[in-house]
Formats: sequence, C-alpha cells, structure tokens
Amino acid sequence: MDGEPIKSRRMFSNSCLQNFRLHRREALSGALRRPVSVLWAASAVYAPQGVRPPFRPVIQILSTHFQRKRGFPFPLNFARIEQQIASGNSRGILEGFHLNIMHLVNALPGVAAQGLIWGIMAIGVYITFRILDVADLTVDGTMATGGAAFIMLTMAGAPVPLAMLGAFLAGVLAGLVTGLFHTACGIPAILAGILTQLALYSVNLRIMGQANRPVSSRQYDLLVDQQSVRSLSLDNPILVVAIFVAAVIALLYWFFGTELGASLRATGSNPNMSRAQGINTNFTKVLGLMLSNGLVALSSALLAQYQGFADVNMGRGAIVIGLAAVIIGEVIFGKVFRNFALKMLAVAIGAILYYLVYQVVIWLGLNTDDMKLITALIVAAFLAIPYWKGKYAHVKVPAGSANAGAKTGGDQDA
Repeated sequence: MDGEPIKSRRMFSNSCLQNFRLHRREALSGALRRPVSVLWAASAVYAPQGVRPPFRPVIQILSTHFQRKRGFPFPLNFARIEQQIASGNSRGILEGFHLNIMHLVNALPGVAAQGLIWGIMAIGVYITFRILDVADLTVDGTMATGGAAFIMLTMAGAPVPLAMLGAFLAGVLAGLVTGLFHTACGIPAILAGILTQLALYSVNLRIMGQANRPVSSRQYDLLVDQQSVRSLSLDNPILVVAIFVAAVIALLYWFFGTELGASLRATGSNPNMSRAQGINTNFTKVLGLMLSNGLVALSSALLAQYQGFADVNMGRGAIVIGLAAVIIGEVIFGKVFRNFALKMLAVAIGAILYYLVYQVVIWLGLNTDDMKLITALIVAAFLAIPYWKGKYAHVKVPAGSANAGAKTGGDQDA
C-alpha cells in the first residue's frame, strides 16, 4: 500500500518531464499550456486522497527553461503553484506562473484611461509645485471633494456638465481656503494645505452624508464609463478624457500667456522682483491655488464617473501620484519638450507611465500593499536623477579653450 503512492508519483513526474521535453521548442503559450494541464489533471487524482505529488522538480525545470530561453528575469512562484494544484484551482495555477503577458496587455486600456484622468490632477499639482513654487497638500482632500460634489449634484438631477462645473468650483473654494490661510493668516503654505486637507475630510462626509456614494451609468448619462474602455466607439473613456486633457492644456496655455498668467508665473519665479514690479503676489498665490485645486476636483469628478463611486478616502496619496507624474514627465521629456504646453503634456504622459508601472507591479505578482513604498522609491529616484547627473556628469572642455581664454585675457590687459 505504501509503495503505490511512491510509484504513482514517479510515473506522474516522468510523464510531466517527457511532456515538457516534447513541447519545449514550441511557443511560450504552447509550452506552458500542456505541462500546466497535466499538473491540474493530476491534482484531481491526488488531492482527494491527500497525497502531495512532486510538482516542484517539474516546475523548477520549467522556470529554468523559461529564464534561459525566453528571457524572463524572474522565477516562478513554486509555493503558490503547489498550493493551487492541491486545491484543484486551474486559474490559480496559471496565475502562479506570472507568465501570461495577455493579462498585462488587456489591462493597458484601463491604464491609459486612469493615467489620463490622473494626468489632469497632475497638471494641477504642476501649477503649484513648478509654476507657483508652493508645496500644496490640499490635493488629498480636494481629490475627494470633487467626486463627492459631482455625485451629489448628479443624484439631485443636475446635468452632467453642470455637475462637473460644480465639482470644479468646489475645488476652487478649497484652494481659496488654503490661499487665505497662507496669505491672510500668515500660515506656511505646507501647513495651510494640511489644515485644509484635514477639514475637507469632514466636509466631504457632510456633502455625501456617508463614507461613499455609488453612481451608475445605467441610471445617469455619464461622460466616462469603465465598461466602455475596450470599445471602439466615441464613448470610449480614453477618447473622452484625452479630449479633456487637450482642452485643459490649451486653456492653460492661453491663460498663462495673458498678463495675469504671466504675473502668476513671475510670482513663482521671483516673488521679490514681482512685488518690485507692482504685482500683488498674495493675490496671484491665491489664484494659483484656486486654479490648481479646481483642476484636481475636475479630475476627481471624472474619476468618480469612471470607477462608479466616490469615497472620502479616494484622494489618499494623490499628492504622491501627482508628484510622481510631474517628476517622471520632466525626467523623460524634459530635454525634448521645451514648450510650456508640451511640458504639461509631459506631465499627463508621466501619469500614464506611473499607472503602467503600477500595473506591471501587479502583473509580476508583487504585494500591492507595498505599492506606496514602491511609489515613494520611484519618486525619490526620479528626483535624485537630475541631481546625480549635475553632480557626477563630467563636462568635456574642448582642447585649446583654456589657451584661448588666456589669450583673450592677455589681449584685454593689453
């Protein structure tokens, strides 16, 4: 009786090895599908009897083969595969291999849609972080305020465009409060943002009446819907949000070309010189904070439509995502995009790249609880890259330039 399980294990292991050698020259999908099907079929025989077949040697051979021949830089999750085999979960077996590239490809439309939505928020962060040179932490609260205001206005019967305008104005009011804390009360900008963010949590609860509110495209005529993200139609949220991003960039490009917009840019560049030129820097700071938080609330309204609900915690960590998008866009496209409009476009692309990295992390099977840590490391790395390049990059001086300089100096002395 004791020899039968051992004999069965050996027969199973040999059959798997023969099957792998037979199909190892096929494409990835074919080479993976047959061994997995053998493992799953065997689990139906062994699992009810409480016998654990020797899957690890076969899986380890598959892992080594894929790493050497297919170029995969990561090992297979042995423990997860064996656990799913023991339970007879075929889907879990496939997920344990982490090699199904189609999972990542299928997620790309959602990555693009969410990246563009958060790109509008990142443009708002860009206004305060780069143009106004103010550290504004109101974003985490405003990101929930916009969605809450939009959903409540929509449920009250307001048209979607009017509800989105209401969400934008709610964000403008939040930025106004932060600006008055900073300019009228003399509170530092970072602390003023924290105070407003803290107050907005209670305000958002007051607006919604509860922690979250759902909104369905079946009941309301929403602009963006997650269910249409893979459809080839004008209702695709990627197309709709891309139009929003283009319109926002065009309007901001026009605004910052006006006298008022130029004064706002001058305030962030050199406040003392701006005051010497007669610019009311307190007014421009408040205006910049209002405009920034209005864009953040507009992004929140689009996000609430896309995901189908608004939550008081939906803005948690939004400032980190916004900074990541700004830094990624600047580091990658900083030397290519010189125009102001293209710089804002780079920020939106940076948000898409951030969500692409997020999706790759999920696809690789890493723990999503560590995503905040990974995000912090990514932002720190992209912030440090320009500093390292400026500190350690050696500038090549053309030969003879020193002699030419000395000659020029001698001529001047003469």
